[in-house]
Amino acid sequence: MAIRLEDKKAIVADVNETAGGALSVVMADYRGVTSTDMTALRAKARSDNVRLKVVRNNLARRAVEGTEYECIQDALVGPTLLAFSMEDPGAAARLLKDFAKENKAFEIKGLAVGGELMGGDQIDRLAKLPTLEEALTRLAVVTQAPITKLARTFNEVPSKITRAVAAVRDQKKDAA
Repeated sequence: MAIRLEDKKAIVADVNETAGGALSVVMADYRGVTSTDMTALRAKARSDNVRLKVVRNNLARRAVEGTEYECIQDALVGPTLLAFSMEDPGAAARLLKDFAKENKAFEIKGLAVGGELMGGDQIDRLAKLPTLEEALTRLAVVTQAPITKLARTFNEVPSKITRAVAAVRDQKKDAA
């Protein structure tokens, strides 16, 4: 079906705006995936703040011009689903990796972060990144560890004195 020029411009502008604000993009071949599965994927993507775009390759190439995702232009071959992570760089990678485990027809073609294009086999590099909450938790634990150790050390001094006094008392009691 032919798309009017105005519609093409709108599609390019929408994808360009999405790419401009995205932290990462994952590309996948969705051939052979049922519409029911794609609907479930789209619902999960909305809850994870991942924007899925299925756009003609020529329009996608134009849309990513001027963004840090220009590197994906050569990889846009065949039916391509673009998944843009908007808040968490690893969200799209985790989402599509999990979906690919359940759907054998779904194939991850590649991903891009910070202007660097990586193959689909590199999906774990991005999928294993901690979420913002996990990263903050780890930072809090690392920051809290020295303070906890210092408190234990300060608490140990009175305990040692108490044990020493008790030992001297017991020794004098035994001597008497």
